[in-house]
Amino acid sequence: MRPTNSNSNSYQPGEPPADPAQLQRFLREELTRLKTAIDAVADGFAPVVYAPPAKPRAGMLRNADGTQWDPGDGAGLYRYDGTAWKFLG
Repeated sequence: MRPTNSNSNSYQPGEPPADPAQLQRFLREELTRLKTAIDAVADGFAPVVYAPPAKPRAGMLRNADGTQWDPGDGAGLYRYDGTAWKFLG
């Protein structure tokens, strides 16, 4: 099974360099990666996911693939209302 979030824009922190001389480059790259992830969210990007989140909370949005994870109405955007996933389109 594929991971819940296949978003290539999701942010995972990198390992800081052992050499302090490399810290400036590392921080610049980390900030660029953070900006990319934040911009994707701000633009409304909803990556296709293949499994529900482990702990859904009311208000969560997910773009289900409709095959490996079908919350009820096939592929598309769903909102969790606190008890069930509701198809949005």
